[in-house]
Amino acid sequence: MKPARKRRLMLIALMLLGLGLAAAFALQAFNQNLMYFFSTTDVVEGKAPSNAAFRLGGMVVKGSVQRPDASLLVRFTLSDFSKEVVVEYTGILPDLFREGQGIVAKGRLDARGVFIAEEVLAKHDENYMPPEVAGSLKKPMESK
Repeated sequence: MKPARKRRLMLIALMLLGLGLAAAFALQAFNQNLMYFFSTTDVVEGKAPSNAAFRLGGMVVKGSVQRPDASLLVRFTLSDFSKEVVVEYTGILPDLFREGQGIVAKGRLDARGVFIAEEVLAKHDENYMPPEVAGSLKKPMESK
């Protein structure tokens, strides 16, 4: 094999290796940032991961919002009209957060089965509901 051809073949092999590494890093970063959505029924039935962050959606149950002490901790219950999950959030809630409101929270389950939220998002007007929440709220109604 001629030296020029050998160099060209080596260069092509290095480019393919670099492209493969770049694709592997991109896929790994994408996989680490992937966030799944679950309804409260999915969480109660054990379909949600116990060791990874995910989004939980539903309606805030009326009369369930508690502020146990003078800190920023808020405890409330989310429901999809079928099952309920207790949520704890430390921080300032959005202005639109209230009982009977549809929300989506990002966080993870703890050992007690309580959802520890890192972020709480509330809907922005009377007509809007996140598609995932609307879909999960329709499922229990259809099964009745």
